[in-house]
Amino acid sequence: MRAFITGASGFIGGHLSAHLVQNEWHVRALVHSRKITGPDNIETVQGDIRNEKLIKDALRDVDVVFHLASALGAAQIKKKEFFEVNAQGTRTVLEAGLAAGIKRVVHYSSAGVLGHVEPGLVADENYPLDPQDIYDQSKLEGENIALDFARRGLDVVIIRPGWVYGPGDRRTFKLVRSIERRRFILVSKGRTLQTPVYIADLIQGTMLCTEKGRRGEIYNLAGPEVLTVKQIAETIASVCGKKIPRPELPLLPVKAAAWMLGKSFSFFRKEAPLTPARLSFFIHPKPLSIRKAAGLGFLPETDFRNGMEQTVAWYREAGWL
Repeated sequence: MRAFITGASGFIGGHLSAHLVQNEWHVRALVHSRKITGPDNIETVQGDIRNEKLIKDALRDVDVVFHLASALGAAQIKKKEFFEVNAQGTRTVLEAGLAAGIKRVVHYSSAGVLGHVEPGLVADENYPLDPQDIYDQSKLEGENIALDFARRGLDVVIIRPGWVYGPGDRRTFKLVRSIERRRFILVSKGRTLQTPVYIADLIQGTMLCTEKGRRGEIYNLAGPEVLTVKQIAETIASVCGKKIPRPELPLLPVKAAAWMLGKSFSFFRKEAPLTPARLSFFIHPKPLSIRKAAGLGFLPETDFRNGMEQTVAWYREAGWL
């Protein structure tokens, strides 16, 4: 099997590429600005996802497209670019896929399209959508484009992952480092619910969606537990041999500080240590039901403590902690 991957230099894309190569797929990857760190036998294509000719040429002799590329980092990216990459970039890939007769496209969306899941509920794939920021709004537009192409006959399946973590993840590392250095303070009692998913489980689910998913369907891929942010933080602290500081910050002043810091740092085109987007994890619940994916055989095996022990061990071995 021959795969084309966008976003292969990212955390999820890197693990997916390695998995495919290990299972004797030929992998061709789109490289934009970040270098791919993975198996040496990955074929690379240098360029931008918005380049129609480049994408058409890259899809020659390809069986499956995994579309993970997206614009991230609110301070460095303008609103227009979010939609150009996350929405119109998706259209470019799918147009090329339709023209090339690709057997299957796996499109990665975001749980952020849900916005804020009501307390006490766990969202399935039909939960009403209400994205809260530019990134998630652009991801929803990309998701809608993918659904439109499925109606036009392209064999597209859509994945909405939970909060993904594991070895090599820099986003999780920032949280782990702040807890390990005792610089982490809970916001608003940490009652917000999330469904963390270990990277190996996510890749397993991705392959099941590739092999068994139905055209035009959305699949939530999350871990086996629904946890509060407080439980997540306390588990990380326990794995690191630390404790979460007792003080808890009230929500309103933290939201105001996040907004002010985000605006101030964006003036210098830098990412602030605290922004509304980063605060979203702590205040916008996004627990996901995986019942639909279970129908494909998806059974995440890694509980959060076990997954975090493996992740922290990797951070230490790599010299990050």
